[in-house]
Amino acid sequence: MTILVTGGRGHVARGVVEQLLERTDRVRVATRDASALRPPAGVEVVEADLTRPETLPAALDGVEKVFLYADPQGIDAFTKAAGEAGVRHIVLLSASPVTAANPDLNPLARMHRSAERVLLDSGLAWTFLRPATFATNTLQWAASIRDEGVVRAPYPEAHNDAIHEADIAAVGVRALTEPGHEGRAHLLTGPVSITQRQQVEAIAKATGRPVEFVELQPDEYRRTLSKWGSDELVDQLLRYLSEQDGIPMPTVNTVELLLGRPARTFAEWAADHADDFR
Repeated sequence: MTILVTGGRGHVARGVVEQLLERTDRVRVATRDASALRPPAGVEVVEADLTRPETLPAALDGVEKVFLYADPQGIDAFTKAAGEAGVRHIVLLSASPVTAANPDLNPLARMHRSAERVLLDSGLAWTFLRPATFATNTLQWAASIRDEGVVRAPYPEAHNDAIHEADIAAVGVRALTEPGHEGRAHLLTGPVSITQRQQVEAIAKATGRPVEFVELQPDEYRRTLSKWGSDELVDQLLRYLSEQDGIPMPTVNTVELLLGRPARTFAEWAADHADDFR
């Protein structure tokens, strides 16, 4: 069977493609700009854009399963085209905030809930992956670590449940290639709760270079994030950090249960990405 992976340039999608190639040679990657993608040998690349329905039939031709990024913009057209193409199962990369008690307060949770609802109503078989904080979020520190050996952020003792993108990808590959995942939502976290300061220490150890954590006040940090996104997203991030300041995040062992091994630690992630910070 042919498996389509959307969002081909994303960290998780790249991991899904690499791990799928260990199980099948019929992998197709969809991206808005095929010229910007350098996939492994043997992977078919197609240009497709969920907001341009005319690009979808060619991308879905002969496809039985899909790894899909949760973007509500265009997902209605995608699920319709997938059903017409004979797709049997979609594995959706959602996010853990959809399980919060007040998800409507979180713009990311609203986005992912919207995408999940479309799949639920589509009639297609589905699996939801709901990962926690992506360890790759710390790549936002890469430039200042490379240039100055410094991380500037508030709440150094704020905890998160960082998960390695390779573990998310591995669970996605299991869901795509093994039975028993249809109609299930997998909540995924890293193995332990970790503070921002501990993450900086792990990156320093992995790179072999000292890294200083310079604590910013929330208003200072807000100004540095003004270019990153909407005020609502910035407010949500600061709220999250303040709520988890000194408070460990709960973690789950879903990765270990599904893969038969513990989830990768943040220290392992830092070692895998050490060159990004050098």
